[in-house]
Amino acid sequence: MTKKTLRASTLKKAPENWLRPDLIRDIQTHGLDNQRREFLSKHFLLALAGATLGTRANANTNASQEGDPNILSLPLHSTTLGQPVAQADYGQPSKFEDSVLRRESPGLTRTREASVSFTPLQSLFGIITPNGLHFERHHQGWHDIDPLNHRLMINGLVKTPKVYTLDDLMRLPHLSKIYFLECGANTAMEWGHPSVPTVQYTHGMLSCAEYTGISLRTLLEDCGIDEKQARFVLAEGADGASLSRTIPIDMAMDEVMVAWAMNGEMLRPENGYPLRLVVPGVQGVSWVKWLRRIEVGDQPYGTKDESSQYVDLMPDGTHRQYTWLQECKSVITSPSGGQVLLSPGRLNVTGLAWSGRGKIRRVDVSFDGGRNWRTARMDGPVHSKALTRFNIDWLWDGKEAILQSRAVDESGHVQPKINQLREVRGSRSIYHNNAIQSWQVTPQGEVLNVQAY
Repeated sequence: MTKKTLRASTLKKAPENWLRPDLIRDIQTHGLDNQRREFLSKHFLLALAGATLGTRANANTNASQEGDPNILSLPLHSTTLGQPVAQADYGQPSKFEDSVLRRESPGLTRTREASVSFTPLQSLFGIITPNGLHFERHHQGWHDIDPLNHRLMINGLVKTPKVYTLDDLMRLPHLSKIYFLECGANTAMEWGHPSVPTVQYTHGMLSCAEYTGISLRTLLEDCGIDEKQARFVLAEGADGASLSRTIPIDMAMDEVMVAWAMNGEMLRPENGYPLRLVVPGVQGVSWVKWLRRIEVGDQPYGTKDESSQYVDLMPDGTHRQYTWLQECKSVITSPSGGQVLLSPGRLNVTGLAWSGRGKIRRVDVSFDGGRNWRTARMDGPVHSKALTRFNIDWLWDGKEAILQSRAVDESGHVQPKINQLREVRGSRSIYHNNAIQSWQVTPQGEVLNVQAY
């Protein structure tokens, strides 16, 4: 199978109307129990199967033709004048890529203002997520704030509390760094049995970008931080939810940034324009958007966003709280759930690996459910606390296979199996699920989300 054939045969568009409106309302009202979860998964797969059968038949028809008209005859675009330069326009992707979109998942949240849109990982290349495809997670909707009126205040255990304008901040020394951003609830639905079919929904609360801004340490030192008493900082957002998160002082004085730009342009409103916090390697809720205040204190703040949410109920009845780090993790993005392989042969298996503890050291891939492993190639450079792209060749023989990836980071942490996590955290823990993901390839070429132990 050629690279072109793999691209055409595996990146199928998910049906837009795959869930009935009455079921959406039911899920939003009563939540997502096991019965609704199972129905959601089956309903999506049936819709997806209908969408892909026609494509497979067309591909077989084209393969039987003698000669390719796209080679034998010059197309219209080779004999006519093209479009002019757009002089007042923001560049857009090709119309033939209009299915590559962020998508919502019904049932995860009660309202669209407190909701999630998922990055289409299966359709991306390299490690950088385009700004228009970066995942969103909001607690009370997003705002487009006038930067001239926005302020950042630093107070608490500092000698001189200060208020900064955006212009004040941009006069100070800049830095640009590439980091991944992952929601602590990414892959949460995989704690039970698989209930969503594609990698966009299993792992799509994940993106990676280059951020530009100023080191938080610079600002804290500018205000005269009390280094003897300071133990934590509180970051507060300017949204209606006033989302607030505690961050340890050693972390705040290390890599944390106050950013105003992402991937070479100013932040977009849904990503926190005009200012957001960047906390490398830490769950996304700590990356406070529309940042308005930093308070320095001597103890954790225990806000509503870190006591009633983003905690895990452990088997002994205690709460697992302040779980900042995103642990070593990886996922195969192609072939992945919902895609279809049209014929046996050679293909490139690709995916992403990341760790909040630093650089990825190695990624292993298995094609038999974890019985045998091969080391994948890692595209360089490999950045600390950023996505790392891996690739490996696979000769599919047309038989059933189970694809898995297992990452190892520079601290020695190895990505675990799902049953290993459950032994420690039980069945009611949903945050920070970094378990190995399994994709089953059927003899018919369909790729399904399964759990293999």
